[in-house]
Amino acid sequence: MNDEVVIRAGRDEDGEQLCALIAPIFAEYDGVIFDLEEMPELGHIATAFARDCGAFWSAFRGQQLVGCVGWTPAKLSAGAPKPAQIEAPRGVELKKLYVALSERGRGLGGVLCERVEEAARAQSASFVDLWSDVKFDTAHRFYERRGYQRDGRTRALGDRSNTVEYYFRKML
Repeated sequence: MNDEVVIRAGRDEDGEQLCALIAPIFAEYDGVIFDLEEMPELGHIATAFARDCGAFWSAFRGQQLVGCVGWTPAKLSAGAPKPAQIEAPRGVELKKLYVALSERGRGLGGVLCERVEEAARAQSASFVDLWSDVKFDTAHRFYERRGYQRDGRTRALGDRSNTVEYYFRKML
């Protein structure tokens, strides 16, 4: 049996496994509800990220999806009620970085994050933005170790979990 993690471009047919990966991660936190209706892009992840001019990757150990990450161009008004505009100077937004509990501490999160940072550099981006639920303390420490900084901004999503997110940016 091959024990190596293989990372490939995400596919629309990854949807069921994406749900199976993300739902237990949300369940690790009180009050964080996994609701597929609030994340319909999971059912067509490759199409959704391509439509948004980004990319998405799925990481597998054998046949099991154990991690994922994606990016889209950063938006000037991310989290604001006004229409989003592409920000200048150019940047990307890291999205949907999830790693199965069984894989944490083994470097996969860093490899996936680096995949986005490399894509940002290839796009001549000067920064990577991300938003992370205020409850995800472990993720915040991970991002901060990688050079992402909070600036105090938050946004409320108005979802079933009453999610509030912190804003992070890493200059490249």
